[in-house]
Amino acid sequence: MAEGGGGARRKAPALLEAARARYESLHISDDVFGESGPDSGGNPFYSTSAASRSSSAASSEDEHERPGFSGTLASPPPPLRAPYAQDPEEDEASAGWSATLRDRPPPRFEDTGGPTRKMPSSASAVDFFQLFVPDNVLKNMVVQTNMYAKKFQERFGSDGAWAEVSLTEMKAFLGYMISTSISHCESVLSIWSGGFYSNRSLALVMSQARFEKILKYFHVVAFRSSQTTHGLYKVQPFLDSLQNSFDAAFRPSQTQVLHEPLIDEDPVFIATCTERELRKRKKRKFSLWVRQCSSTGFIIQIYVHLKEGGGTDALDALKNKPQLHSMVARSLCRNAAGKNYIIFTGPSITSLTLFEEFEKQGIYCCGLLSSRKSDCTGLPPSMLTNPAIPPARGQYQIKMKGNMSLICWYNKGHFRFLTNAYSPMQQGVIIKRKSGEIPCPLAVEAFAAHLSYICRYDDKYSKYFISHKPNKTWQQVFWFSISIAINNAYILYKMSDAYHVTRYSRAQFGERLVRELLGLEDASPAH
Repeated sequence: MAEGGGGARRKAPALLEAARARYESLHISDDVFGESGPDSGGNPFYSTSAASRSSSAASSEDEHERPGFSGTLASPPPPLRAPYAQDPEEDEASAGWSATLRDRPPPRFEDTGGPTRKMPSSASAVDFFQLFVPDNVLKNMVVQTNMYAKKFQERFGSDGAWAEVSLTEMKAFLGYMISTSISHCESVLSIWSGGFYSNRSLALVMSQARFEKILKYFHVVAFRSSQTTHGLYKVQPFLDSLQNSFDAAFRPSQTQVLHEPLIDEDPVFIATCTERELRKRKKRKFSLWVRQCSSTGFIIQIYVHLKEGGGTDALDALKNKPQLHSMVARSLCRNAAGKNYIIFTGPSITSLTLFEEFEKQGIYCCGLLSSRKSDCTGLPPSMLTNPAIPPARGQYQIKMKGNMSLICWYNKGHFRFLTNAYSPMQQGVIIKRKSGEIPCPLAVEAFAAHLSYICRYDDKYSKYFISHKPNKTWQQVFWFSISIAINNAYILYKMSDAYHVTRYSRAQFGERLVRELLGLEDASPAH
């Protein structure tokens, strides 16, 4: 049994290369983090464990096993098995759905994805970080923090221990916070303790008392303007600046994913946390959604939805979850129109109405459907009900309406996909370690490949989120967005000439960034 598994792993690279030659849009980086996991087998399309909890991934209507979104892709696929028996439905035909399939070309995409700026081989970690958080943004934090401290003391009394913060101190303050993403210690004050997480070299840069004063008064926007009604007004200007810098620094590939990333803790913590810690995590009053390049893992756009409190977009007044998620998707894709992007979505976003709306804007989609989580309006009922006798694995049925294909595929459970990005005539295959090759439409193969890569990215980057847990919602959003900026900075570093000189891992890159922000440039991680 072990020998067969080893043979499958040795065979994986050859199968992967063959699949890439057949399916040109699948340009996924082999290892953007340089840290292959034990079950990746040298192959980016591996199945993640349930502990990752990283997406609203495939869930069967009648069984809990995920579909074959795990092994490598293969070429050419084996002959297709007989599809489902199809029952004619007059009402479905009148609605435009037909079992007659027609081929269609893939969306044309000629843009060259990747960094927009060539960084020198001597570029440091802070150089990449400041592509997103430059000095002018940090100077604004200095001004706003000093302004807030002044007004606070005018109202509540003078603070004799306070002195205005400088740009150098603000960089050091950020460095201390970022260090918790490397040590995985929730209390940044542990740096000055004598315990396990203490770090004397970092502690000498700033006293604990001074750090706590800056933490007390730290602000990105000190005061609400008279026109501001948004619940995130204290951090929204920073999010807007971050979004502009993401757009300026990177051009995404054609294939992208909309999802909620794993932002709270690393998977090990989630699996071992106590009941009290779990209750604490549930107090988060916002959800964070992203549009992410599935070829590199670069997060292109961030959307924050407040679960409580009013907002100009009135999202909180909506009780219909699919409608809410459709509005989130529209916001995330507002800058994607006319570029022929292919967007992969989970069940909560997938809907015929949304996909048809996006197609008119030059945005194509491929999404997983669920009768419980998805808006199934306009879809043929015969495709949403399971037959009394389960078909053989790999069998599937497809109906088309215009360019839209609705796929019902069986793999130890019924899995449904809606897409206008892939031809229903194109066949794919998924390789399971134990079951071998399972035939499927190309859309299913593509969904499996891209979503499993995002799951892998979640497993990696969730380890490097800043562990500091403030009580205020705007501060939580701020530190999460800083963590995303650092991960994006590392991805650009991996794609630059500087990586070939220093070859930092993600952990080493974080350590180096902390020391550079603290002014300890001479100390670099071993490599």
